Amino acid sequence: MSTTSSEPVSKLSADATLQEQARRHLWMHFTRMGGYSDQAEIPIIVRGEGCYVYDEHGNRYLDGLASLFCTNIGHGRADVAQAGADQAKELGFFTNWSYAHPRSIELATKVASLAPGDLNRVFFTNSGSESVESALKLARQYHRLTGKPNKYKLIAREIAYHGTTMGALAATGVTELRSPFEPLPQGACHVPNTNTYRLPADYPVSELAEAVAHRIEFEGPDTVSAVIMEPLQNAGGCFTPPEGYWQRVREICDYYDVLLISDEVICAFGRLGEWFGAQRYDYLPDMITTAKGLTSAYAPMGAVIVSDRVAEPFMTGSNSFSHGLTFGGHPAAAAVALANIGVFEEEDLLGHVRRNEAPFKAMLDRLLELPIVGDVRGAGYFWAIELVKDKQTKETFDDEQSETLLRGFLSGELFRRGLICRADDRGDPVIMLSPPLIADQEQFDEIESILRPLLIEAGDRMKVRG
Repeated sequence: MSTTSSEPVSKLSADATLQEQARRHLWMHFTRMGGYSDQAEIPIIVRGEGCYVYDEHGNRYLDGLASLFCTNIGHGRADVAQAGADQAKELGFFTNWSYAHPRSIELATKVASLAPGDLNRVFFTNSGSESVESALKLARQYHRLTGKPNKYKLIAREIAYHGTTMGALAATGVTELRSPFEPLPQGACHVPNTNTYRLPADYPVSELAEAVAHRIEFEGPDTVSAVIMEPLQNAGGCFTPPEGYWQRVREICDYYDVLLISDEVICAFGRLGEWFGAQRYDYLPDMITTAKGLTSAYAPMGAVIVSDRVAEPFMTGSNSFSHGLTFGGHPAAAAVALANIGVFEEEDLLGHVRRNEAPFKAMLDRLLELPIVGDVRGAGYFWAIELVKDKQTKETFDDEQSETLLRGFLSGELFRRGLICRADDRGDPVIMLSPPLIADQEQFDEIESILRPLLIEAGDRMKVRG
């Protein structure tokens, strides 16, 4: 309900706490709002510094998820924030609809210089979902402009998450996220992901890539527009690609004239130790979608990076990409992104991740000693720990047990003990870790000191068989 009082909002709210205001007015994303009561506070984070954030009570937490895979350079970088403020003084905003401004030009040029191969065109967005949505629309229009208007279908992977806008949601392979909004845009279909930990014994690893070809054939090659995949799949718990997987998928896409979209909203900008995940796994996509680490979330921004070949039909005659976003390429956000990339280069964050990947993995591998830990997988600064009911048989927890384990115990206890990470069951139960790229052995040791006793306690509670 709005107020008609002429009193300042700050004065009207003087007697209300942030908790009360949050419960009354703030609608949090992907959040069970009914779970908060007078006895269950909403976590309110008020500041950050380096790898740590602090709540309204002054408690410190290790940000083991980089604020949802975002703050790659860490918290509290006043120099990066200042770049946005300085730009706002000069030019607070101008659109990229038929106009340009210096920061968007400079950022597009910089991003193109970092991207692999001939990915030289940069279309700016405001988020990862918008980047995916834009790439899917671009793929459809590309085929129309090149004389193949029936190529509209999309192939993604099971359990994969690609965003929440309607097109991106159609690509998403998580049933519980899709079902409330069906029917979704037509044409999206899914193939097996690369979860080799749970691959049936009679299913060859090589068949994971061949499944893409089989699906294209089944759908009809003349109807398939694009394949979209993450270099390392997030949902389900850091599914890494088998050797040669990406090279074979690239061959399949070329053979059937299907565009390959590398969804790197998480994997780009150092998360895997390279500017882009495609460089980590040595393949060349037709488009890269990104966001999060582009600015380390000091400003909202995303991008679609497009190859010269795919961009070419849009650059001639009266053609244009029939799509746009008012704030795409915002001057202040572009200035922040340039400053963020400057930190990467000046402080060698890619090298830091590569140097510290092995000790990070070694710490997590030590947790395999625990009966409840079935698998550890990932790359760079992006890892998952899969939790099992029986280590020998790989038996997982049923839905009720998973609810008890993750939301009834682990999520709350992790936070209470000072570690922010993700306890997730889109697929089998996992704990996901993705700290700021500045983290080193001190933070790895702290993560282990919290996770180890907590996982031991969780195993005892759930009567896990070792």
